[in-house]
Amino acid sequence: MGSIRAYLRERRREKRIEYFRKQKKIQNELNQYAWDILHSKNFDSSKNNMQHGRISVKEHSIQVARQSVALSEMLGIKHSRRDLVRGALLHDYFLYDWHDVDKENPHRLHGFHHPARALKNAEAEYELTDRQREIIIKHMWPLTVKPPMCREAWVVTAADKYCSLLETIHLQKGHRRKKKK
Repeated sequence: MGSIRAYLRERRREKRIEYFRKQKKIQNELNQYAWDILHSKNFDSSKNNMQHGRISVKEHSIQVARQSVALSEMLGIKHSRRDLVRGALLHDYFLYDWHDVDKENPHRLHGFHHPARALKNAEAEYELTDRQREIIIKHMWPLTVKPPMCREAWVVTAADKYCSLLETIHLQKGHRRKKKK
């Protein structure tokens, strides 16, 4: 019995080490391909804009980039890693808090309109490839009618949905009603 426990403990330790190695590799790729984005004033300012629950747009965008890299590796998809990373980081580059409503910016139908705003902002600051544009403008499919046409855009779209779901579920956990005794 003791040897089984020791074996399982060692396996868990090995899996944790492998997980942290993969995370470090992904972070190195983010730095390699998008250092300029990660350290830009506007991207950093998105930490003040909430996305889902208590998650900022900056945190969400970084998580989508990380999940996009992990998903593409898991599926063995051939793609441009640089375009994938940069497009994922800029997919929600709309630079406002869509929860703050006023007469000038009601942010109605934010899900439908923010990809175009993100693309406009990203093009003003960065030189984008066609694939990066595709990722940004179509990441909200099926709300945006035209589906993605490149692999990178499909991966980012899936990673965005996955991250958004996890962030929303976490929000719901925090707002559950307590059961009456």
